[in-house]
Amino acid sequence: MRIAVFDTKNYDRHALQAANGKHGHQLQFFEPRLNLDTVGLAQGFDAVCPFVNDRLDATVVAKLAAEGVKLVTLRCAGYNGVDLAACRQHGIAVTRVPAYSPHAVAEHAFALLLAVVRRIHKSYTRVREMDFSLDGLVGFDLHGKTMGVLGAGRIGQATMAIARGFGMRVLAYDLYPNAGLAASLGCEFVSLDEIWSQADVISLHLPLTADSRHLVNRDTLARMKPGAVLINTSRGGLVDTAALLEALKAGRLSGVGLDVYEMEEGVFFENLSESGLQDDQLARLLTFPNVLVTSHQGFLTREALMNIADTTLGNAGAFERGEALVHAISA
Repeated sequence: MRIAVFDTKNYDRHALQAANGKHGHQLQFFEPRLNLDTVGLAQGFDAVCPFVNDRLDATVVAKLAAEGVKLVTLRCAGYNGVDLAACRQHGIAVTRVPAYSPHAVAEHAFALLLAVVRRIHKSYTRVREMDFSLDGLVGFDLHGKTMGVLGAGRIGQATMAIARGFGMRVLAYDLYPNAGLAASLGCEFVSLDEIWSQADVISLHLPLTADSRHLVNRDTLARMKPGAVLINTSRGGLVDTAALLEALKAGRLSGVGLDVYEMEEGVFFENLSESGLQDDQLARLLTFPNVLVTSHQGFLTREALMNIADTTLGNAGAFERGEALVHAISA
């Protein structure tokens, strides 16, 4: 298939080109995101390959259909940027990569957690300045603490397994609690209220939907255990940033680790060192010494990139051959 790949960086190109050796598609890489301003680049292609922050609203989808595009093969798990109803209306199939490397994201969640809890980012900066003092670097043991994991999909399960390895008590929340999973992972499925009140650490692994948007808000932050740590490696929109800033200013949280941010489009994945950061809320977040933000890099391992590329191109191949699309998304 002729596939227009949008929002690409060097690591995307390398992985997709390597994986394409066995798939044989015609790939054209574009740096801009796919949106209303760039949709014209899709002219002459059978499929488009967007990433997590591309915007395929109804207008964009209609223009893609007019250009003859028949497939949107997402190279990510999230699809909240795609108008699925419009795709169905125009006969455009949509596929995704539901699980590229759950271990990559789960391990990054714990990298953030350990860095925040043990003040690694502060210590690193100090030592670089030849300051070897320990004042202000007191953390706490994870062993024996309670971790609340919201979302028991593959990434959530990998997170729970790591937490159990640290000797933590694990509480899990999911719309579809699984007794067998609880037994095998040594976790306990509970209500959200129980997690807010009992968890020392809360890690988010939920999809972003109308119901989950701003799940962490002023009310739920107030119900969290004083001194809790919040980790989000899932979707930025799960957290109300304004409410999070209020909680941080009030000292209700001992730490926050974010790999995603609700207004990350146009910021994350970009180099703004020359132009500066225009987002006041994100700039304020970065001033807190107990907040660590990374730029949506939880997926960024060699293994995950290759899995993403292979599944993305495999989805396109299955569509081209008229096979069942096991990773299709329906409205």
